[in-house]
Amino acid sequence: MKSILIPVLLAFLAISCDDGQEYSTAKVTDRLRNDTASVQIAVLPTMDCLPLLVASDRGMFERENMHVGIRYYKSQMDCDTALLRGWANVMVTDLVRAERIMEQNQPLNYLTSTDAYWQLQTVRTARIHRLSQLDDKMLAMTRYSVTDMLGDYLVDSAQLASERVFRVQVNDLDVRLGMLQTGIMDALLLTEPQATLGRRTQTSLLFDTRQIGMKMGVVVSMDKALNSNEMSVFQKIYNEACDSINERGFHDYAQLLQDFYGLTEADIDSLPSDLKYSHVAIPSSSDVNRAKNWLEKKKKEHAEADNIQ
Repeated sequence: MKSILIPVLLAFLAISCDDGQEYSTAKVTDRLRNDTASVQIAVLPTMDCLPLLVASDRGMFERENMHVGIRYYKSQMDCDTALLRGWANVMVTDLVRAERIMEQNQPLNYLTSTDAYWQLQTVRTARIHRLSQLDDKMLAMTRYSVTDMLGDYLVDSAQLASERVFRVQVNDLDVRLGMLQTGIMDALLLTEPQATLGRRTQTSLLFDTRQIGMKMGVVVSMDKALNSNEMSVFQKIYNEACDSINERGFHDYAQLLQDFYGLTEADIDSLPSDLKYSHVAIPSSSDVNRAKNWLEKKKKEHAEADNIQ
């Protein structure tokens, strides 16, 4: 079966391998983009970015004389590229990717953790009802990200041989979701709103990072990208945006969700009622250590593989 799917899989992957491409398909991009702004924030079509979008769209940053531009990407790797090439100086990411960038001698500051969570969803036709049934199945992920780390966690939890779960790198979030909806991929790790869209297409939910108290989403900035006043304003406005979303609900921002995420009214209705936004908080040392320990483990594995060769 795997050999039959390879040509279709390669076609999807070709779409998802863009090199730092910024997208303007979201209607909201043009009205939030400001190339002359001193703070450029790289965002993804994920719900952990919503407070930043709300703050920009509703003029909260502007009210405090903080000039912010939003740069929209569809993959974490593209956000990394934007940050490292100077197109953005703030981005939404996860602890694994952030710690890996810092390992490569690029200092970052953690501005806040986010409430992002990841769910393992499987195509029902794959008949995967427990983790042990991931054996000989394909799992979509992004290398050196929380989804890569979670792939190892799930394999270890199910006591499977690592090589028996085929990890396929699919960076573009829309492509990844499409693979779930069309049944091309057996299993995927999705955050919101892709997780909600997946659940609406008859998938099976096997794992949720909230089950193990894992909180890996973060907003980071390049070292010294924000001065002390901008840091204070960022914290104040981020908290205000979180409060606004929590109090008003998603439907008050329906147009933003439709324009930026491409969500329909039915999609918005399906978003989890317990999806709330927390005030600025530095990521916990336990979660940071999860990322660091996993990256160290991968380095050792690669070194051992090189020695064998």
